[in-house]
Amino acid sequence: MITVDCAVEAGKWADAKACQVIAEKAVFAADKAVESSLIDDAEVSLLFTNDSHVKALNAQWRDQDKPTNVLSFAASEGGGPPTQMLGDIVLAQETIAREAGEQGKTFDDHLTHLITHGFLHLIGFDHIEDDEAETMEQLEREICASLGIADPYAEH
Repeated sequence: MITVDCAVEAGKWADAKACQVIAEKAVFAADKAVESSLIDDAEVSLLFTNDSHVKALNAQWRDQDKPTNVLSFAASEGGGPPTQMLGDIVLAQETIAREAGEQGKTFDDHLTHLITHGFLHLIGFDHIEDDEAETMEQLEREICASLGIADPYAEH
């Protein structure tokens, strides 16, 4: 079973309980889809914050001086197998809200998709190469569908 720890730090997020519910729904569905439960008592941490904080982290860790919707920091960064602490997912409220509006999605559906995307990164999935991207995007589509969320990559 995966433990999902959430902290709401900044931004106009719903209350912490609502964030926890969405995070658990997304992580548990992603975990089930990829059967990553090979690690007993795994843990993932989510930080719900604002664009300013994500921009600073993105500049520090990815050399990109701009906010992004989600950042993932795998505990086994560098290609090792996942450990009990899978890692951290950091989400930027303003960017997610803007993107949801631009894409005609609900905030909660877009957030759920981004959490699944971040979780897949924590357990070793990536989208640098085209074949990796296709695999990861297909998993995200399947996970979202299992939650009643439309294809996150469909044109709106």
